[in-house]
Amino acid sequence: MPHTLAEKILQAHTADDASEPGRIVRCRVDLVLANDITAPLAIKSFRAMGAREVFDRDRVALVCDHFTPNKDIESAEQVRTVREFAQEKGVTHYYEGGDVGVEHALLPELGLVGPGDVVIGADSHTCTYGGLGAFATGMGSTDIAAAMALGETWFKVPPTIRVEMSGTLAPFVGGKDLILTVIGRIGVSGALYKALEFGGPLTSELSVEARMTMANMAIEAGGKVGLFPVDAKTLAFCRAAGRTGDTVLDADSGAAYERVLRIDATGMEPQVACPHLPENVRPVSELKALRVDQAVIGSCTNGRISDLREAAAVLKGRKVKKNLRCVVLPATPNIWRQALREGLIETFMEAGCIVGPATCGPCLGGHMGILAKGERAVATTNRNFKGRMGSLESEVYLSNPSVAAASAVAGEIIHPAAL
Repeated sequence: MPHTLAEKILQAHTADDASEPGRIVRCRVDLVLANDITAPLAIKSFRAMGAREVFDRDRVALVCDHFTPNKDIESAEQVRTVREFAQEKGVTHYYEGGDVGVEHALLPELGLVGPGDVVIGADSHTCTYGGLGAFATGMGSTDIAAAMALGETWFKVPPTIRVEMSGTLAPFVGGKDLILTVIGRIGVSGALYKALEFGGPLTSELSVEARMTMANMAIEAGGKVGLFPVDAKTLAFCRAAGRTGDTVLDADSGAAYERVLRIDATGMEPQVACPHLPENVRPVSELKALRVDQAVIGSCTNGRISDLREAAAVLKGRKVKKNLRCVVLPATPNIWRQALREGLIETFMEAGCIVGPATCGPCLGGHMGILAKGERAVATTNRNFKGRMGSLESEVYLSNPSVAAASAVAGEIIHPAAL
């Protein structure tokens, strides 16, 4: 019987029958993840259930990336809780301080996630790793606590929506625009507890980083996972991260899909998600003279080196609009160093940007760029819910890095070509 990518990966991790949507299967997990906000809750549950040790000290990752560097006493106490637990249980992959990066950029870079893995994390954007061909999904902290103790969890095998992508990408158009197009077409609940499986001739043209951007935002359509096939590009990325033994992986010909969504990228403009939902997507040309107070370039969605290169190419030789804040947050220390070597950091600073550490920052309304009442931001982040980045009376517009950078220069949301 032909299988989708989701069914194939789950079947490889269970003795149960994962051949049909709706079946409940008990699966081994390859990695369990939590961060400085969600890990303390998981640790509390871990202790309450009487667990003594984690199932495998090398397959639990604790990444303190959300409110760090510690923004207040409460966040400092949360990190201390995670740090002490990691030391007590001998957790190998504990990250804070100068070693920490935004978790969903850091773990692929370290080779901790990859093709065919089952990864669960106490963070909704754990689905990012589907860009590498992993069945990766977010769960609540109690489920994460159980998995830290047992090394397994259960899933309902999801039905799959196939996204067939074709055509040619225009300048300033990339993975962020493709996934915003998908979300705009199916809505924020269009893939609720379903797998989004990306394929078609355009897929092989996308970089691995663009694929992770798209998989990252599968959750914004309600998706359980977002999955890309594993090809030569994926394997090269994973080898560079120190992984060995990975192999190509794709859905079977003739696999059964709930529906097929076809996206032709030819002629596509950069897309922008307007307040207050990621499904409220419009081409950038439809947003005329929309003044912005802040631009944010970073996050687990678009804080990788390719994203910084895109933004720097637009900002080079230009200045950020007076009285506008442009916050740039490289997603990991390695990305920061690479941006420094390439001169991107200098470009950002000469343009008048604020360049910060590898942290989630304002994406979740954390710190380093909170919006005041009536303010408007354009951001390369993944959510624009009411109050997401600060005041309930502020607005967030989601875009790709080129649009965010161009808008920082113009002081209003514009197509980068307009500069």
